[in-house]
Amino acid sequence: MNVDIEQSWKLQLDKEFEKPYFQVLANFVKKEYTEHTCYPKGKDIFAAFEFSPFEKTKVVLLGQDPYHGPNQANGLCFSVKDGIPHPPSLINIFKELENDMNQPYPKSGNLERWADQGVLLLNATLTVRAHQAGSHQGKGWETFTDAVIKKLSTERSGLIFLLWGGFAKRKASLIDASKHHILTSGHPSPLSANRGYWFGNQHFSKANVLLKQQGKSLIDW
Repeated sequence: MNVDIEQSWKLQLDKEFEKPYFQVLANFVKKEYTEHTCYPKGKDIFAAFEFSPFEKTKVVLLGQDPYHGPNQANGLCFSVKDGIPHPPSLINIFKELENDMNQPYPKSGNLERWADQGVLLLNATLTVRAHQAGSHQGKGWETFTDAVIKKLSTERSGLIFLLWGGFAKRKASLIDASKHHILTSGHPSPLSANRGYWFGNQHFSKANVLLKQQGKSLIDW
Protein backbone atom coordinates (compact mmCIF):
# COMPACT_ATOMS: atom_id res chain seq x y z
CA MET A 1 0.00 0.00 0.00
CA ASN A 2 1.13 3.58 -0.52
CA VAL A 3 2.27 5.16 2.74
CA ASP A 4 3.25 8.82 2.91
CA ILE A 5 6.63 8.49 4.62
CA GLU A 6 10.09 9.91 3.95
CA GLN A 7 11.59 8.33 0.84
CA SER A 8 14.67 6.66 2.34
CA TRP A 9 12.50 4.99 4.94
CA LYS A 10 9.94 4.04 2.32
CA LEU A 11 12.64 2.11 0.47
CA GLN A 12 13.67 0.32 3.65
CA LEU A 13 10.16 -0.49 4.84
CA ASP A 14 8.29 -1.12 1.60
CA LYS A 15 7.82 -4.83 2.32
CA GLU A 16 6.45 -4.02 5.77
CA PHE A 17 3.69 -1.88 4.29
CA GLU A 18 2.49 -4.82 2.20
CA LYS A 19 2.05 -7.20 5.13
CA PRO A 20 -1.51 -8.06 6.23
CA TYR A 21 -1.07 -6.67 9.75
CA PHE A 22 -0.21 -3.23 8.37
CA GLN A 23 -3.36 -3.15 6.26
CA VAL A 24 -5.39 -3.99 9.37
CA LEU A 25 -3.52 -1.29 11.30
CA ALA A 26 -4.07 1.31 8.57
CA ASN A 27 -7.80 0.56 8.50
CA PHE A 28 -7.99 0.82 12.29
CA VAL A 29 -6.15 4.17 12.37
CA LYS A 30 -8.28 5.59 9.57
CA LYS A 31 -11.48 4.59 11.40
CA GLU A 32 -10.22 6.02 14.70
CA TYR A 33 -9.31 9.36 13.15
CA THR A 34 -12.70 9.51 11.43
CA GLU A 35 -14.76 8.71 14.51
CA HIS A 36 -12.67 10.19 17.35
CA THR A 37 -10.17 12.92 18.12
CA CYS A 38 -6.74 11.35 17.83
CA TYR A 39 -3.17 12.54 18.12
CA PRO A 40 -0.89 13.53 16.54
CA LYS A 41 -2.43 15.14 13.47
CA GLY A 42 -2.51 12.77 10.51
CA LYS A 43 0.27 14.61 8.70
CA ASP A 44 2.54 14.16 11.76
CA ILE A 45 2.10 10.42 12.33
CA PHE A 46 5.39 9.65 10.55
CA ALA A 47 7.13 12.91 11.50
CA ALA A 48 10.02 11.12 13.23
CA PHE A 49 11.01 9.60 9.90
CA GLU A 50 10.66 12.87 8.01
CA PHE A 51 13.12 14.63 10.28
CA SER A 52 15.63 11.79 10.53
CA PRO A 53 16.16 9.95 7.21
CA PHE A 54 17.46 6.39 7.39
CA GLU A 55 21.11 7.03 6.50
CA LYS A 56 21.31 10.22 8.58
CA THR A 57 20.07 8.66 11.81
CA LYS A 58 22.81 8.58 14.45
CA VAL A 59 20.88 8.25 17.71
CA VAL A 60 17.62 6.40 18.37
CA LEU A 61 15.47 7.44 21.34
CA LEU A 62 12.51 5.18 22.07
CA GLY A 63 9.28 6.34 23.65
CA GLN A 64 6.07 4.41 24.22
CA ASP A 65 2.96 6.45 23.36
CA PRO A 66 2.19 9.90 21.94
CA TYR A 67 0.92 12.52 24.37
CA HIS A 68 -2.89 12.32 24.51
CA GLY A 69 -3.68 15.90 25.52
CA PRO A 70 -4.71 18.71 23.13
CA ASN A 71 -1.96 20.32 21.06
CA GLN A 72 0.82 18.25 22.64
CA ALA A 73 1.86 15.41 20.32
CA ASN A 74 3.86 16.36 17.23
CA GLY A 75 4.97 12.91 16.06
CA LEU A 76 8.29 12.92 17.94
CA CYS A 77 8.59 11.04 21.22
CA PHE A 78 8.72 13.22 24.36
CA SER A 79 8.37 16.34 22.19
CA VAL A 80 5.65 18.99 22.29
CA LYS A 81 4.94 21.89 19.97
CA ASP A 82 6.39 25.35 20.55
CA GLY A 83 4.58 27.25 23.30
CA ILE A 84 3.05 24.13 24.91
CA PRO A 85 3.80 23.59 28.62
CA HIS A 86 6.39 20.87 29.17
CA PRO A 87 4.95 17.53 30.42
CA PRO A 88 6.56 16.05 33.56
CA SER A 89 8.82 13.57 31.74
CA LEU A 90 10.11 16.27 29.41
CA ILE A 91 10.82 18.54 32.38
CA ASN A 92 13.01 15.81 33.89
CA ILE A 93 14.72 15.21 30.54
CA PHE A 94 15.59 18.89 30.36
CA LYS A 95 16.76 18.96 34.00
CA GLU A 96 19.17 16.10 33.28
CA LEU A 97 20.29 17.85 30.09
CA GLU A 98 20.88 21.02 32.10
CA ASN A 99 23.07 19.20 34.63
CA ASP A 100 24.81 16.87 32.18
CA MET A 101 25.72 19.39 29.51
CA ASN A 102 25.91 22.48 31.74
CA GLN A 103 23.51 24.41 29.55
CA PRO A 104 20.35 26.43 30.23
CA TYR A 105 16.97 24.74 30.58
CA PRO A 106 15.39 24.92 27.06
CA LYS A 107 12.48 27.28 26.58
CA SER A 108 10.78 25.18 23.91
CA GLY A 109 9.79 21.56 24.34
CA ASN A 110 9.86 21.03 20.57
CA LEU A 111 12.56 18.44 19.91
CA GLU A 112 12.63 18.94 16.15
CA ARG A 113 16.06 20.50 16.74
CA TRP A 114 17.32 17.10 17.90
CA ALA A 115 15.58 15.22 15.11
CA ASP A 116 17.12 17.51 12.48
CA GLN A 117 20.55 16.36 13.67
CA GLY A 118 19.84 12.65 13.24
CA VAL A 119 18.08 11.73 16.47
CA LEU A 120 15.20 9.39 15.58
CA LEU A 121 12.52 10.17 18.17
CA LEU A 122 10.46 7.01 17.81
CA ASN A 123 7.38 6.07 19.80
CA ALA A 124 6.50 2.37 19.85
CA THR A 125 2.88 3.35 19.14
CA LEU A 126 2.50 6.22 16.70
CA THR A 127 -1.11 7.26 17.40
CA VAL A 128 -3.48 7.59 20.36
CA ARG A 129 -7.10 8.54 21.03
CA ALA A 130 -7.50 11.84 22.89
CA HIS A 131 -7.37 11.53 26.69
CA GLN A 132 -6.98 7.73 26.52
CA ALA A 133 -3.37 6.73 27.12
CA GLY A 134 -2.43 3.47 25.44
CA SER A 135 -5.67 3.31 23.46
CA HIS A 136 -3.89 2.37 20.22
CA GLN A 137 -1.51 -0.15 21.73
CA GLY A 138 -1.72 -3.74 20.55
CA LYS A 139 -3.17 -2.77 17.17
CA GLY A 140 -0.06 -3.32 15.06
CA TRP A 141 2.07 -0.26 15.65
CA GLU A 142 4.48 -2.18 17.86
CA THR A 143 5.03 -4.75 15.12
CA PHE A 144 5.85 -1.93 12.73
CA THR A 145 8.19 -0.02 15.03
CA ASP A 146 9.94 -3.25 16.06
CA ALA A 147 10.60 -3.79 12.35
CA VAL A 148 12.08 -0.27 12.19
CA ILE A 149 14.45 -1.06 15.06
CA LYS A 150 15.46 -4.38 13.49
CA LYS A 151 16.09 -2.69 10.14
CA LEU A 152 18.35 -0.09 11.77
CA SER A 153 20.17 -2.80 13.70
CA THR A 154 20.73 -4.92 10.60
CA GLU A 155 21.51 -2.31 7.96
CA ARG A 156 23.38 0.31 9.98
CA SER A 157 26.30 0.23 12.44
CA GLY A 158 27.51 2.43 15.26
CA LEU A 159 24.09 3.74 16.20
CA ILE A 160 23.40 4.85 19.76
CA PHE A 161 20.15 3.57 21.24
CA LEU A 162 18.78 5.38 24.29
CA LEU A 163 16.45 3.04 26.16
CA TRP A 164 14.71 4.74 29.07
CA GLY A 165 12.48 2.67 31.35
CA GLY A 166 11.40 -0.95 31.38
CA PHE A 167 9.35 -0.82 28.18
CA ALA A 168 12.21 0.62 26.12
CA LYS A 169 14.81 -1.66 27.69
CA ARG A 170 12.90 -4.70 26.43
CA LYS A 171 13.63 -3.50 22.89
CA ALA A 172 17.33 -4.22 23.47
CA SER A 173 16.68 -7.79 22.31
CA LEU A 174 16.03 -6.40 18.80
CA ILE A 175 19.41 -4.65 18.63
CA ASP A 176 22.76 -6.20 17.71
CA ALA A 177 24.88 -5.02 20.63
CA SER A 178 28.08 -6.11 18.86
CA LYS A 179 27.71 -3.31 16.28
CA HIS A 180 25.67 -0.67 18.13
CA HIS A 181 25.79 1.16 21.47
CA ILE A 182 22.94 0.73 23.94
CA LEU A 183 22.53 3.16 26.85
CA THR A 184 19.86 2.31 29.42
CA SER A 185 18.42 4.04 32.45
CA GLY A 186 15.20 4.52 34.34
CA HIS A 187 12.37 6.45 32.74
CA PRO A 188 12.29 10.25 33.12
CA SER A 189 8.73 10.14 34.49
CA PRO A 190 8.45 11.60 38.02
CA LEU A 191 7.71 8.19 39.52
CA SER A 192 10.98 6.74 38.25
CA ALA A 193 13.07 9.90 38.44
CA ASN A 194 12.13 10.64 42.04
CA ARG A 195 13.26 7.15 43.02
CA GLY A 196 16.72 7.86 41.68
CA TYR A 197 16.53 5.88 38.44
CA TRP A 198 16.83 8.78 36.02
CA PHE A 199 18.92 11.72 37.15
CA GLY A 200 22.66 11.41 36.65
CA ASN A 201 22.56 8.99 33.70
CA GLN A 202 24.53 11.53 31.60
CA HIS A 203 23.18 10.01 28.39
CA PHE A 204 23.53 13.25 26.43
CA SER A 205 27.25 13.63 27.07
CA LYS A 206 27.85 9.87 26.76
CA ALA A 207 26.15 9.82 23.37
CA ASN A 208 28.38 12.65 22.16
CA VAL A 209 31.49 10.83 23.40
CA LEU A 210 30.45 7.78 21.37
CA LEU A 211 29.76 9.94 18.30
CA LYS A 212 33.14 11.63 18.64
CA GLN A 213 34.88 8.26 18.85
CA GLN A 214 33.32 7.39 15.51
CA GLY A 215 34.28 10.68 13.91
CA LYS A 216 30.66 11.77 13.63
CA SER A 217 29.33 15.24 14.32
CA LEU A 218 28.08 15.74 17.87
CA ILE A 219 24.46 16.43 18.77
CA ASP A 220 23.79 19.99 19.89
CA TRP A 221 21.37 19.00 22.62
